Amino acid sequence: MSPAEEMAPIRAGVFRMGTPEEAIPGLLAAYGIRRMELLAAEAPAHWVSVDAFHMDRRPVTNAQFRTFLEAEPAWRREHIPDRYHNGAYLAEWAGLSYPAGRADHPVTGVCWYAAMAYAAWAGKRLPTEAEWEYAARGGLKGAEFPWGNAPADPTRANYGASGIGSTTPVGSYPPNPFGLYDLAGNVWEYCLDEWVPDVYVHGQRHNPVAGEMSLPGYDYRQVVSRRVIRGGSWGGAPLNLRVAYRDSHPPTGAGPHVGFRCVRAM
Repeated sequence: MSPAEEMAPIRAGVFRMGTPEEAIPGLLAAYGIRRMELLAAEAPAHWVSVDAFHMDRRPVTNAQFRTFLEAEPAWRREHIPDRYHNGAYLAEWAGLSYPAGRADHPVTGVCWYAAMAYAAWAGKRLPTEAEWEYAARGGLKGAEFPWGNAPADPTRANYGASGIGSTTPVGSYPPNPFGLYDLAGNVWEYCLDEWVPDVYVHGQRHNPVAGEMSLPGYDYRQVVSRRVIRGGSWGGAPLNLRVAYRDSHPPTGAGPHVGFRCVRAM
């Protein structure tokens, strides 16, 4: 696949981001959840506009990340400074060797800083939370999942009920209408934004990005705040697969459930 084919063009547009407050009690009941705070950060629903961009069709793979490590050895496990990770960085790797047979699996065990470094090396960046949700919705207005409103099942995504217990090769499940794969399940995906639970109340409405990365020239290596993650993972619940679901992760976090994909401005 050529570099151009690896990314999907996402047209500029306006969409309703988040979940209406009046819909949250029904969602809690439908998913058997009692903790309102699990969904409170999705509200209020609000209209957001985003400029056009390109997005990786699939999450970054082990093979792709290895190419980055070959070019940028400072980000190898044996060289990365301790302040950038929690001790589990690339824990399943041995030097430049990822687990056998997993070249086309999404890379995991990466901290947010390494994801940012990879994106910069590739001439891209991480998606904003708004870009991620807009792309995940795929133009399906009001849809609950990247494929629409049909309930989650193991034919649509790799999540806890699939019973696989690990990542699967990227692109193993049908794409959404924008031609993007794995936006539900397989691995959570880092976003550019700082985690701000109530950002929808007072946030921007055009190309929003929360936190310090919205400041021109800000060095991502100075970040210490939690970052937004989206999409759910191979070990998660159907609730997490919803396009509006928000969660957070420390930038030093590195574990088996979180990966990333990149975007590039048009």
